[in-house]
Amino acid sequence: MTVINRRSLMTALAAAPALASIGLSLRGTPAYAADLYPSNTALYTDPALVEGVDYGRRYRRHLIDDQSPQSRTALVRTTVIAPHGGGIEGGTSELCLSIAGYHPADLAPTPTAGPVYDFWMFEGLRASNNSALHVTSTHCDDGVARALCGGSSNVLSLHGCTPAQAGLEAGAQAVLVGGLNSTFRQYLMEEFAAAGIRAVTASGEEEIAGISPENICNRSLLGMGAQLEMTTDLRAAMFAPGKNTRADRAANTLPLFWSFTTAVRTAVRRLEATQPVL
Repeated sequence: MTVINRRSLMTALAAAPALASIGLSLRGTPAYAADLYPSNTALYTDPALVEGVDYGRRYRRHLIDDQSPQSRTALVRTTVIAPHGGGIEGGTSELCLSIAGYHPADLAPTPTAGPVYDFWMFEGLRASNNSALHVTSTHCDDGVARALCGGSSNVLSLHGCTPAQAGLEAGAQAVLVGGLNSTFRQYLMEEFAAAGIRAVTASGEEEIAGISPENICNRSLLGMGAQLEMTTDLRAAMFAPGKNTRADRAANTLPLFWSFTTAVRTAVRRLEATQPVL
């Protein structure tokens, strides 16, 4: 017997009209037999793996301290995550940091005037075979990731895919925009278009489209978020030739990397401007 919790059911019902309007439908989460680990917890408890050697976790939750009864300090309303960073889906860690407002090479605030956002990432640190550390987004149960996303109005999840997985021609440089937040998707599509970056509305396979309520990108306070799937070729074009490695990417970004970052940050600011201050 399948058990559906109340939160999942209510989120699915609320999202159904929006999904129908863009030609998407809710389906059961497939088994994803390709994943070696059924959850982050299973991966973390595998005695054969060593944190800091095989994988790493990085995150930042910004301090909010409001002691004044006369004024208010706004909460950080957006969290940026990279569930498959490092050597798993190359380039997503660096983009996670830059979109959150930090230069990936030295973590200096970039731009210096902000804003900055909370972030979390899981990274493969091996010299090879990092794909074995991939945990499907609907199965992401990392406690910090869940806490950050669950306390945010908005979540942006960054991923990598091949053109074939995206249903595009070989060599395509494109980003697929998914997730259950239709307003967020709209702003992202508009900002990518303005930046001259090819963007496609994600559809079809559930993980690529980010339409499951259980997907970590949709585990926000609002029960919806956005997911970006960037093709291998798009991510490669963001870094200097010969420097698209885990060790070298952060210090060898190209203008496309920053154009992409600016487009996403602009979309986030537009989204936040439509939302009440918490």
